[in-house]
Amino acid sequence: MTENVKNKKKPVAKRFRSPLFLTVSTLAAAIILVAATFVVLYALGFRYLRKDFSDKSYIKFVGRTSDGVTPVSGKLWYSDGRTATVDGKTGVLTYSDKSTYEGGLSELQCSGKGKKTFANGDVYTGDFRDDMPNGTGKYVFASGDVYEGSFVDGKKDGFGKYVLADGESYEGNFTADMKNGTGTYAWTDGSYYTGQYVNDVKQGRGTYVFANGDVYEGDFKDDTRTGTGTYRFANGDSYTGAFENNYINGWGTYTWSTGRMYEGLFEYGQIVRTVDEPETPEE
Repeated sequence: MTENVKNKKKPVAKRFRSPLFLTVSTLAAAIILVAATFVVLYALGFRYLRKDFSDKSYIKFVGRTSDGVTPVSGKLWYSDGRTATVDGKTGVLTYSDKSTYEGGLSELQCSGKGKKTFANGDVYTGDFRDDMPNGTGKYVFASGDVYEGSFVDGKKDGFGKYVLADGESYEGNFTADMKNGTGTYAWTDGSYYTGQYVNDVKQGRGTYVFANGDVYEGDFKDDTRTGTGTYRFANGDSYTGAFENNYINGWGTYTWSTGRMYEGLFEYGQIVRTVDEPETPEE
């Protein structure tokens, strides 16, 4: 009886773990796992990036980068509601409006050499800066028109050549998408104008050569021959004097090819009166 009591094993006391201990342990493990995942993702180049602008607009990016700042694959969000997906295999950006961009990126914006195909079918190939055409490039419109030259903030600005689908062309200076400065506009019938433009209209001095051989050299205003100039007709006649709204209007001299000359006042192409005869002094 005594021996059996001595050989009996004592029960082992169980460790008690409170609910708080379990919660803290689980939370710590989760934090370690998340931190480890973050470290791995960071090492692989995954980033959250944001670019803010002075006008309070912004661009956000989540995805993989090549150097911590240049997107390789992921998604871009724009403050105006647009989004863009970066294809990791091709490097092509596909925007939510179905337009695409292939080329360099800097600070989440199109930069350097690139090609953008717009949703309407227009295609631009050339220099980019600040997410817009800046520098020199070629813009092919879906209509068939083509512009090749200088761009500033997405607009034709500087020297360039614009060829319309119907064959007409303009080569010269632009400012903010409009003809400004000196340039030459050529029509398909062979006529052309070389001279000054202001906001897309002929303004200042210029030369207009007509398809029939007539030539006008002089002032233009609001896209018309207005001011003073010389009109040489293909038949040899010529007129030098005042013009208004494309008409011979005002004082001028008309010379026929035969040598005959007339000086006087014209009104919309018609002779009004001749030059005054000199007064005869009274005796």
